[in-house]
Amino acid sequence: MKNIFKKAMLCGMMLALTSMATQAQETPKEEDYFKILKMKAPEGILLEVGGLCVLPNGDLGVSTRRGDVWVVHAPDSRNPYWTKFAGGLHEILGLVYKDGALYCAQRGELTKLMDTNMDGKADVYETVYAWPLSGHYHEYSFGPKLAPDGSFFVSGNVAFGDEEWWRGESRVPWRGWMMHIFEDGHMEPYATGFRSPCGLGMINGELFYSENQGDWVGSGGVWQVKKGAFIGHPAGLRWSQEPNSPVKVTEKQFFSLVDGRRVKNAEGRYIKPENVVNEKFVTLMDVKKEIPDLQLPAVILPHGIQGISNSEIVQIPEGSFGPFAGQLLVGDQGQSKIMRVVMEKVEGEYQGVSFDFRQGFQSGVLRMAWAKDGNTLFVGETNRGWGSAGEANEGLQRLVWNEKMPFEMKTIKAMPDGFEIEFTLPVDKKSAEDLASYHVENFTYKYHAVYGSPMVNMGQCPVRGVKVSEDGLKARIIVDSLRLDYVHNIVLDGVREKEHFYSLIHNNGYYTLHHIPQGAKLPLAQASTYNSEKVKAAAKPAAATAAKTTAAKTTAATSAGAAAAVKKAPTFEEVKPLLAKYTCLACHNAEKRQVGPAYKEIAKRKYSSDQILKLIANPKPQNWPEYATEMPPMPQVPKADALKIAAWINSLK
Repeated sequence: MKNIFKKAMLCGMMLALTSMATQAQETPKEEDYFKILKMKAPEGILLEVGGLCVLPNGDLGVSTRRGDVWVVHAPDSRNPYWTKFAGGLHEILGLVYKDGALYCAQRGELTKLMDTNMDGKADVYETVYAWPLSGHYHEYSFGPKLAPDGSFFVSGNVAFGDEEWWRGESRVPWRGWMMHIFEDGHMEPYATGFRSPCGLGMINGELFYSENQGDWVGSGGVWQVKKGAFIGHPAGLRWSQEPNSPVKVTEKQFFSLVDGRRVKNAEGRYIKPENVVNEKFVTLMDVKKEIPDLQLPAVILPHGIQGISNSEIVQIPEGSFGPFAGQLLVGDQGQSKIMRVVMEKVEGEYQGVSFDFRQGFQSGVLRMAWAKDGNTLFVGETNRGWGSAGEANEGLQRLVWNEKMPFEMKTIKAMPDGFEIEFTLPVDKKSAEDLASYHVENFTYKYHAVYGSPMVNMGQCPVRGVKVSEDGLKARIIVDSLRLDYVHNIVLDGVREKEHFYSLIHNNGYYTLHHIPQGAKLPLAQASTYNSEKVKAAAKPAAATAAKTTAAKTTAATSAGAAAAVKKAPTFEEVKPLLAKYTCLACHNAEKRQVGPAYKEIAKRKYSSDQILKLIANPKPQNWPEYATEMPPMPQVPKADALKIAAWINSLK
C-alpha cells in the first residue's frame, strides 16, 4: 500500500510539474510587458481629455473638452495633486508649453494662457489667431503642435452637409486645412485635403498627421504634411484659389477626374452614395498620376484592424520602451488602443510598417505625452459623441514598460526582392527557415465619395525563400507579386523564439510599399526553400484514401446527426474567429453598446439572415442614427462566413 501511495504521489507531482512547465511556455501577452495604470483625478470631474503636455518641471498639463486646463503635480506618483489653471474655454483639443505659457486650440482660436502673478492660475487669456466658424458641431480644431522655429500648426475638421449629411464640407475658410500660425498673430494656409485631422505629430522637425476613415478616406493612416500638399479630401479645395493658398489643385480639376457621386432621386433629393461591389473604381494612386500634389499616406493603418479613429502621433524617446526607441506610437480613439509605426525613407518618400502595440485602455485614446524621465507614457481619453471600446467615457492613464524584453518584430524593411524582418529576440532557426511560417498578401482601398472602403484588389504574394541571420535576429524573405502603393500584410504565424519557443506577441506587420529600394537581390541558392506544408501535402493522398474508406462506413444516423448540427446556430466561441478576422469585434460587443450597437440589439431588429448579409456588404447607417461612426462596407466577407455570423446574431433573440 505504501508503494502504491508513493507512486500516486509521484505521479501527482509529475503532473503538477508538467502543468507548470506548460504554463511557463505559454506565449506572454501585451499586458505582461506594458502595464496600464490608473491615475487619480479630482473627485466629481468628468475628465474628457483633449490635450496633454509635460511641463519643464515634470508636471503634466491637461486640457479637457469641457474647456478647463489642469496641472497635475507629481503625475507619475501614486497620489498626484491637481490644480485648476484655466477655465471657460471652448472644446480644447490640444495643449503645448512654450516659454512659460500654455497654448491651446479652442474651436475658433489659438489661445495663449499666462500666469503673470505666479499664483498658479492663468490671469491672461490672449488670442494669438482666430479663424472663422460656421457653427456646425463637427468643426473641431486640433493642435497646436510646435514647429522647430517656435511657430504653431493647427488643423481644422470639415463640417457636414444639411441635406447631404454624409458629405464633408468646408463652409468657411480654412476648414479642412492645416494652418501655420506665428506668434505675432499672422497665419499662412499650409496644406489641405483633411477630413478629420485629429492626430498631429512633429517628428524630427517634420509634420505628420493621422486621419480617420470617412468619405473619400478608405482607411486611416499616417501622412507627412508638406507645404502645398493636397491630402485627398476635396472639401478644402474650395479655398485653393485664395491669393495666399499654397495649394494649386482646384475643385474643377479634381472633379474632372473623380466622380463626386452627387445624384438626386425622382423627388429631387440627394441620394447617399453607397459602395458598389462590382464597379470600376479608382484608387489614390490612380488619381496621383494626374495630380502629382496629391500626398499618399506614408503608412496605412488598416481600418478595423489597427484602429478606426486614429489620433495622436508621438515618438518614443531614446532609452524608453526598450527596443522600440525612436519609433512612433499612434493612438486610436475608437478602439481604445495604440499602434506602433516604423518608417523609412526610400527614394525620398516615407513608407513603412505598422504593428499592434497595446489595447485595453478604459476609453478612447486621444492624446499621449511622455513623462520627463521617458519611462511613462501618459494617455488621455474620451469618447463622448464618438464612441469607443472600454468601460469608461473618459480618463487619464499611464502606460509603463516593466523592462522585460517582449518577443516582437522590431521592424520590417523593404528589400529589392521582398522584406527584411528584424526581431527583438533571437528566433528558433528551424521554425524561421520554414516557408510555411510566413504568409504575405496585399490589398488597397477605393478612392470615392462613399464613407470608407472595403479592402480591394486583394492578392497573394508567394514567399519563395528565407535567410535567417547567424544571430537569429533577422530573417530576409524573398517575395513575389509585390505591388507599389499597396499595403502588404506580412504574417509570421510559425516563427518561434529560440529559448522558450514563444510565438510572437503580434504576428502581423502591415507594410505600405511606395518604392522598392535599389540593391542586390538575395540569390535563391543562399536561402532556405523548405516548406513543411508542401511536405505534408505530399503525404496527403494515402491519408485521403484511408479517410474515404472510413467515411464509406459511416452510418445514415451519423449523417443525419451531422445535418442537424449544420442547422443549429453556432456558438460565440465558434463564430468568434470570424468576428475577429473581419474586424467586427473592433466596433461591436455581444452584450453592450460600443462604437456600434451590441449584437443583442441588432438581434432585436429581427433581420433575416439574407438581410444581415446585405447589410454587412452595404451598411445602412440611417438605421442607427444614434451612432456617430458609420460602419464601412464589407463586401469582402464571404457569403458562407456572413451567413454563419448572421445565424449567431439571430440566435441572441
